[in-house]
Amino acid sequence: MSSGFKRYHKRDTLMANKHYPFHKFEGLKWVIIIMIITILGTSKLVFAMKNYDSAHLNRSSFPSGFIFGAASSAYQYEGAAMEDGRGPSIWDTYSHKYPGKIKDSSNGDIAVDFYHRYKEDVKIIKEMGLDAYRFSISWSRLLPKGKLSGGVNKKGIQFYNNLINELLSNGIKPFVTLLHGDLPQALEDNFGGFLSKQIV
Repeated sequence: MSSGFKRYHKRDTLMANKHYPFHKFEGLKWVIIIMIITILGTSKLVFAMKNYDSAHLNRSSFPSGFIFGAASSAYQYEGAAMEDGRGPSIWDTYSHKYPGKIKDSSNGDIAVDFYHRYKEDVKIIKEMGLDAYRFSISWSRLLPKGKLSGGVNKKGIQFYNNLINELLSNGIKPFVTLLHGDLPQALEDNFGGFLSKQIV
């Protein structure tokens, strides 16, 4: 086997090589002990949270500088899947090719139409008193063919510029998720997606 793992034939388990921090842990007993510690630690946390008086929970309950915010994923939120030069993502392809694999057969073609209604949503974020908004970049919107050599979609860049400017003008800090699973379909077709280093 590659990737630093070797098979111990005495037991039907994978044990890591000498660089793996738990290489000396043999047998199932250590797995069980770790699971018990995890469960006990989590149950104490849940018990403590249930007994916490949340009626008096407000911003002053958190340290200064704590950032309250909201977040979204481009594919699940933006919509406008076939507009302004956006290319298909792997999720567009999957949701159209296998609609029955998605519980309600939905797709991201329209979603909540954030692409057209982002100003309304930013207003809601501000009214809620949030400090920040994290959004992901739809690389299919910026690079419809997956690579710079395939062309840059200026309307896509303008959309994200407009969104960031709207957030800043409303006192909301923008945070960006570089990828949230909606890889451009062109990178999947040409390179096998993340199986190739060439997509980076």
